[in-house]
Amino acid sequence: MTKFEDIKGFVFDLDGVITDTAQFHTKAWSKLAQQLGVEWSDELQNGLKGLSRMDSLELILTTGGKENDYSATEKEKLATQKNDLYLQFVKTITPADIFPGIKEFLDELNQQGYLMSIASASKNAPTVLSKLELTDYFEHVVDPNTLTKGKPDPEIFIKAAEIIGLKPEQCIGLEDATAGISGINAANEVSLGVGSPAILTEADMVFEDTKEITLANIKAKMNS
Repeated sequence: MTKFEDIKGFVFDLDGVITDTAQFHTKAWSKLAQQLGVEWSDELQNGLKGLSRMDSLELILTTGGKENDYSATEKEKLATQKNDLYLQFVKTITPADIFPGIKEFLDELNQQGYLMSIASASKNAPTVLSKLELTDYFEHVVDPNTLTKGKPDPEIFIKAAEIIGLKPEQCIGLEDATAGISGINAANEVSLGVGSPAILTEADMVFEDTKEITLANIKAKMNS
């Protein structure tokens, strides 16, 4: 079992951990689903959590029995259309949308010399970080275009450790989705879940409230 003293870096998912852009993804995807004649549901919304843009589109099309109705080029256009909608919503984000306690936690990590990177399936992560005024904290963001597999595959988390020059076992990964937690565990990083312990059952530790995420609280959970 990894000890707190072995940890040198933190790998962050963006959506649901640092801020909530899920609401914008939901609005954009639901609008597209409606346009495609696919019924929107809570089950479909939950199924999209943590998936890449193209995987999300495939799930929507499959749910509506339309997976064979569009060519690869047409699917790309639909995904772009969804992203354009999403970006319109993202423009409204400000630093006030950072989850409680997260900015303080990032400052604490900076002061203590920990390395940080972003492991988000979103190609818009740099835009969101800029709107939140957090770009200076995250010089290292995994480019989703370089990935061959999506979460729960560990690839993105392994790359997120590599770009800050660390081994996965030297990192703690923060995620709010079960697919992400599975990926972190498969990468051999310590998994920190943000959300409900009843849902994030595979996580090494869970914080229901982002205000509780501090180095002292993480150390206490790891070394208990």
